[in-house]
Amino acid sequence: MAPRLVDRDEKRLALGHAALDHFSENGFEKASMGQIAKTAKVGKGTLYEYFASKEELIQEIAELHKALSCLEKGEEIGSGAVVEEASTTPVVTRKKAFGKDKIVCMICGKAMKTLARHLKSAHGLSASEYRKQFDIPRTQPLAARAYSETRRQMAVDRGLGENLAKARAARLKAKKK
Repeated sequence: MAPRLVDRDEKRLALGHAALDHFSENGFEKASMGQIAKTAKVGKGTLYEYFASKEELIQEIAELHKALSCLEKGEEIGSGAVVEEASTTPVVTRKKAFGKDKIVCMICGKAMKTLARHLKSAHGLSASEYRKQFDIPRTQPLAARAYSETRRQMAVDRGLGENLAKARAARLKAKKK
């Protein structure tokens, strides 16, 4: 039997419609990815393959609504969305965003230990684009200080720095021969 070909865009749109139905019946806060998957009649893994979180799902629905509104008004799709995202004001101040135990996304206000993966999955931004949007210096890490310190201490305990120095010395010695 030949494998079934799936149009990813159509599937993503169908999942968005199912999520919209579920959100309208149960509300956003009470909804879970598992319940949305049941509404869409797919497995939870399939839903996660297309959307990393329910926040990303609601963002997709909002973008679809904007696009349809633009089409209805006869405007160019995307022109208003790009301008709107560029002029987004931060939800929290830069000082409050970078704490010892957590870092807060200045776009949506969600707190976490590291920010890079969240930016890519939820907002479609790279770390450099995020830094540029909110004028964050390159020297400011996008991870909580406590998290960075813990990872650093684990590396020291395992001797990763020493092992790296030994490997470099061995490679240099082999290169000279």
